[in-house]
Amino acid sequence: MSRTVRALTAAAVFAIAVAVLGALVGAADLSPWGVVATLLDRIPLVHLDTGLSPLEQNILLQIRLPRVVLALLVGGLLAVAGAGYQGVFRNALVDAGMLGSSAGAGLAATIAIVFLSGLGGSVVPVAAFVGSLLGVAVSWFASAGRRDTATLLLSGVAVGMFLTAAQTFLLQRESQDLQQVYSWMLGSMATASWTQVTEALPYAAVSILVLLVHSRRLDVLGLGDDEARSLGLNAGRTRLIVIAAASLAAATAVAVSGLIGFVGIVVPHVARRLGGPSYAVVLPLSLLVGAGFMESADTVARTALSPSELPIGVVTAIVGAPVFVGILRRSRVITE
Repeated sequence: MSRTVRALTAAAVFAIAVAVLGALVGAADLSPWGVVATLLDRIPLVHLDTGLSPLEQNILLQIRLPRVVLALLVGGLLAVAGAGYQGVFRNALVDAGMLGSSAGAGLAATIAIVFLSGLGGSVVPVAAFVGSLLGVAVSWFASAGRRDTATLLLSGVAVGMFLTAAQTFLLQRESQDLQQVYSWMLGSMATASWTQVTEALPYAAVSILVLLVHSRRLDVLGLGDDEARSLGLNAGRTRLIVIAAASLAAATAVAVSGLIGFVGIVVPHVARRLGGPSYAVVLPLSLLVGAGFMESADTVARTALSPSELPIGVVTAIVGAPVFVGILRRSRVITE
């Protein structure tokens, strides 16, 4: 069995295992066999006696399971977006936040919370989604005329700082909304529902598919623009498509979960160590490892201080920061 197959198999088993664990753990004491049997009973042509009452099945299928699925989806999206950005910029320290995505989402969500909360609960996710994409778009157009990676990153940092400053100014004037804004910015899956999952799935599917299709082109792009052109690759168009797809993935994740850090940086590093440097392996591996990591973090977030919950961003930072430091200490090269 090759290294790639072993890595992908291990990552898939990890994601499935933590998903089942997430379905088993919770405030309600559900029978482990009942939980597993209920999940298996949903498979076509499989019929099992679950032993769970209607109320217990409702807790599992309408509260725990959508949260598990959403966590898997968000983790996979953030990780694959981070890997896509790192491939485009040939820098293993890049993630969506460096192109204004997080800052744009934060400002838009703050505006929605402060001024548009009367329009309903869906206004904040929609605003965050649009703001995230607009942040990246502004960064892209701010570097017009010079599409090299360094200029794009500098534009993203400048735009991000401006948007963050605007958000801070707004929060100072509307301090009564501070708690709600900061709660959103630290990320949470507490309001997960099947509606959120189904709304996010089309955008997730498109962004993931585009990134996976362009995985080999990212390997060629890693040789440099001149070498890529000599091999017949349109470097500028590839960069634009991958950035757009990665931004869509990150924006979709942010819209349903808030701002969650470290996943987009740390997970692609882990994927490279497990499967090697080729993005044909790094991207699908990041998807699986990111999904498992996020579900693990969410399980810890909702059980560590039960019945209270930790913001999931706190858990990913506590785990992700030491892992990231350890990766840097073991490697002298931080760019791909």
